[in-house]
Amino acid sequence: MSKEILELEKFFNLKFNDFSLLERAMMHSSYANENNVRSNERLEFIGDAVLDLAVAKYLFDNIKEAEGVLTKKRAQEVCEQSLYEYAKSFDLGSYLLLGKGEEMSGGREKPALLADAFEALLGAIYVDKGYQETYKVLNKIVFPMIKQNLFEEDNDYKSKLQELVQSDKRTLEYRIISETGPAHEKVFTARVYMDDVIIMGEGVGKSKKEAEQNAASATLDKLAKNK
Repeated sequence: MSKEILELEKFFNLKFNDFSLLERAMMHSSYANENNVRSNERLEFIGDAVLDLAVAKYLFDNIKEAEGVLTKKRAQEVCEQSLYEYAKSFDLGSYLLLGKGEEMSGGREKPALLADAFEALLGAIYVDKGYQETYKVLNKIVFPMIKQNLFEEDNDYKSKLQELVQSDKRTLEYRIISETGPAHEKVFTARVYMDDVIIMGEGVGKSKKEAEQNAASATLDKLAKNK
């Protein structure tokens, strides 16, 4: 039994009936192949469905918009980039069980891998404890982030960029590369990477979120000029 995974259970105040489900949720296919065990892929499948339903219900209850708007907002909140941000917010990567090669290649920081693991975590909770118990994760991690974006105008450049690259199965990652100024007047610089290596754009803002949005906006402008 992994001590680190026990800490994850404690962080969300969960008590699994079958702890092996939580362990399996952290098992990437690279680890599963090396150790002849089942990976988290089946749990990821059910977690994806649980998250879709939970986010749809949250949006339905909290904004009075037409179906098309609800559908678009749900897509934004369950896309790979959003799942990656949920996972990063509680350092999910540190709990993962990875194969040697994946560990050496920085698997704990890969957006697609973290997004899949977050869905697998929800899937494990649902299978073991039922739908209501998944709200311990949703209420602590997902819904607060959605609430921040709920009434923003259509200047969500990060979502627009994600939609643009998603059809090509590309991954995006935002990194804060500098912080300057005194504590009450911080200025952040963000950089957006495609597939973990290609620098696409940079942006500056008075918050990390604003800097990331400006980096995404700069990237969209760059892509438009290159068409």
